[in-house]
Amino acid sequence: MTDKVVIITGGSRGIGRATAIAAASRGFKICVGYAANEAAAREVVSSIEARNGKAIAVKCDVANEADILALFKAADEFGTLGALVNNAGIIGVTARVDEMSAERIQRMMAINVTGSILCAREAVKRMSTAHGGAGGAIVNVSSRAAQLGAPGEYVDYAASKAALDTLTIGLALEVAAEGIRVNGVRAGIIDTGIHASGGEPRRVHRLGPQLPMKRGGHAIEVARAILWLLSDESSFSTGTFIDVSGLR
Repeated sequence: MTDKVVIITGGSRGIGRATAIAAASRGFKICVGYAANEAAAREVVSSIEARNGKAIAVKCDVANEADILALFKAADEFGTLGALVNNAGIIGVTARVDEMSAERIQRMMAINVTGSILCAREAVKRMSTAHGGAGGAIVNVSSRAAQLGAPGEYVDYAASKAALDTLTIGLALEVAAEGIRVNGVRAGIIDTGIHASGGEPRRVHRLGPQLPMKRGGHAIEVARAILWLLSDESSFSTGTFIDVSGLR
């Protein structure tokens, strides 16, 4: 058990929500970062508090550096930061690359890549022994799309997640001797609301039966992998990845 704070960006829904509730059950104090849906974030906090856990919700668009700084300041006031889950991410409407606008691509990279790097920067400043911290763990929530490319659907999203994978490896090497472990979880076809934002809310139902396991995944299945990487059970694992994809 731990009373350390974990920041979970995009913590109000899907994988982030499942991770927040599960982490609270293991003793973490939860700082739920959310972009816009305050009601959903408050519901996560209420669910945690109903189980005698501790949680706060902080509005944070990770494309905005000022919001990120405010998120980490709120976490500092809540307790000692012990972990970061870079979960916030977006997809665009299904499209080919030759149909994508610069605005779409820039927004994708700002949230999925730049925001994650800036959150990692702030976490390292607090957790690294080189900065007087006590160590900690960072988990970057990636996607199998990073390796598969998502042709005809979300090549820009896949590229952003490939960048996140590179961040995972590089940062892990950078801070391995400073008490911080950095790992990634690559999610596959998971039943969350993100597919609706891509214009296909029933994508999991369409693709799930085509997977080797004949079904899509659930958010809690990804959350369990994240929690293992945050825990001392994975104390000798850094710069590595767990694919939660049903062999996709």
